[in-house]
Amino acid sequence: MEKDFLEEFTDTTNNLIELLSSLTEKQLNAVPFEGSWTAGQVGHHLSKSFGIVVILGGKTIPTNRPETEKINSIREVFQNTGIKMESPEFIIPTTKWIEKEKLIRGLREKISAVKNFIDNHTDLSLTCLDFELPGAGPLTQKEWILFMAIHTQRHIHQLQNIIKIITVK
Repeated sequence: MEKDFLEEFTDTTNNLIELLSSLTEKQLNAVPFEGSWTAGQVGHHLSKSFGIVVILGGKTIPTNRPETEKINSIREVFQNTGIKMESPEFIIPTTKWIEKEKLIRGLREKISAVKNFIDNHTDLSLTCLDFELPGAGPLTQKEWILFMAIHTQRHIHQLQNIIKIITVK
């Protein structure tokens, strides 16, 4: 499982960086349709969400259940693109122009921080207490890392749709 979850996180974040890097700064800030985030805003939202690394290193306790028990239900909810989700206030993206280089650099730094956390912690089964995923409750460190991958995969799907629209315009 160790290699699989790290591989999923790495493949997903590499895909994200590749998609965002393929856009010009103008495309990154193009509004695909009314009420939609731009590709840059999706990237900014994800960058803010990767700040979760502080939760990984925060207050924890030993876990008394399987360390990835909640992943299947989280995956089921987040892979259902028919469900419209509201972003928590603290990770809503900016409405200002997003600089491509700054966005990509920030994402790489936050992704690297998560990978460094993984590299420096052999036991990721501890339950994090500083923040709970709404509807899921407290997650283990491994579940938080997998959540980041699953959440990013949902937004990669959104990005792919945005890219189809803005590259046709």
